[in-house]
Amino acid sequence: MSAASLTADLSRQELDRLAELAEDVIRRARAAGASAAEVAASIDTGLNVNVRLGEVETVEHTRDRGFGLTVYFGQHKGTASTADLNPASVQATLDQACAIARYTEADPAAGLADPARMATAFPDLDLWHPWEIDTAEAIALGQQIEAAGRAHAGITNSDGAAVQAGQTLSVYANSHGFVGRERATRHALSLSLIAGEGDRMQRDYWYDSVRAPSDFMSAQALGDKAAERTLARLDSRGLGTRQCPVLFVPELARGLIGHLVGAVSGGALYRRASFLVDHAGKRVMPEWMNIVERPLLPRGMGSGAFDAEGVATADSALVQNGVLARYILGSYSARKLGLESTGNAGGIHNLLVQPGQDDFAALLKRMDTGLVVTEVMGQGVNTLTGDYSRGAAGFWVERGQIAYPVEEITIAANLRDMFAGIVAVGNDVDRRAQILTGSILLDRMTVAGQ
Repeated sequence: MSAASLTADLSRQELDRLAELAEDVIRRARAAGASAAEVAASIDTGLNVNVRLGEVETVEHTRDRGFGLTVYFGQHKGTASTADLNPASVQATLDQACAIARYTEADPAAGLADPARMATAFPDLDLWHPWEIDTAEAIALGQQIEAAGRAHAGITNSDGAAVQAGQTLSVYANSHGFVGRERATRHALSLSLIAGEGDRMQRDYWYDSVRAPSDFMSAQALGDKAAERTLARLDSRGLGTRQCPVLFVPELARGLIGHLVGAVSGGALYRRASFLVDHAGKRVMPEWMNIVERPLLPRGMGSGAFDAEGVATADSALVQNGVLARYILGSYSARKLGLESTGNAGGIHNLLVQPGQDDFAALLKRMDTGLVVTEVMGQGVNTLTGDYSRGAAGFWVERGQIAYPVEEITIAANLRDMFAGIVAVGNDVDRRAQILTGSILLDRMTVAGQ
């Protein structure tokens, strides 16, 4: 049997053991008087290697276990968890959950998801690709990545390269009789470099994150990309305060869409802590804008056939022709709002922002004069009011061409105006996370500097 086949076989056996444990604990919870119960159990394993200046800094092998149990006595809820799967620890967790439930106040919104919404189909989403790399190979790869970056003239130091291989086995089960098994891998490579000396010193990085190691960019390409980004920041300047168009590169555009997700998520809505309360069915973006959730994408970073409550996932529009089509809800928040779950307990599943025809260079020409943002700092985003103000760095653009790097500036606007003022979405889609988007061009923001 090959190493890959052996790993696959062992993973299925461990999933079966987790499922059997979950079902047994649910039976015991019902015997203890619980009207309903649910279990989430997982095993995470991985290898993390960090190399700096050609030398090994850290090597870490991980094997983390988690077991969480929630019991319901009517609408009284108790939750307890443990990182130890031995029988005594699991029994203690059950006892604690039951004890907590007996002392909590009844919550009319508490309970399992609707049994009719449980997933019944479990397609292979191509998420399981263990990386059979040993420690010596991981060290050599990290050294190769770092050497590729440090070979560029002008690179003066390194914050190191990292190689990470990881795999997760998880089971969710509840007293509806639902048992869902998932296994997934996620691997990453990264490099952070320093250019210049003294007051001219600049730092930047690049990374790649994949389900299957065969999908990685090459070590040479990653090193080159990190070096090019770092060198491009040399001789950064400030900017005077002004209003201008702003172009967010894909990895930051993802965060912009993430603010939309936060504002239309159930917790913020039922607490009325969002500037988009009562906005379902209303226009929030330009009429050409579409955002759709695609939970069953092969190898997707957010793919899954069911959510954290066992509810089946399905393709669904979030923004359709600029209109907010729905909220992002699990069962609890849906009940609080008098609505139904959208299959988003635990978060979103592959949110795709429909790209336009323009690549990055075309977006620069379309912007003509303005700011490209490649880094943001600080936490100045208020979901209640929509106010947005963050430190930033990037590049000033004149006549559609990058003129020079800029730093020590602040960009500010209101998210409501930012979403409405989206001019274009690029076709340079970043697929390294659950939100998939290209660069996003806004008509204007306030840029505050010198």
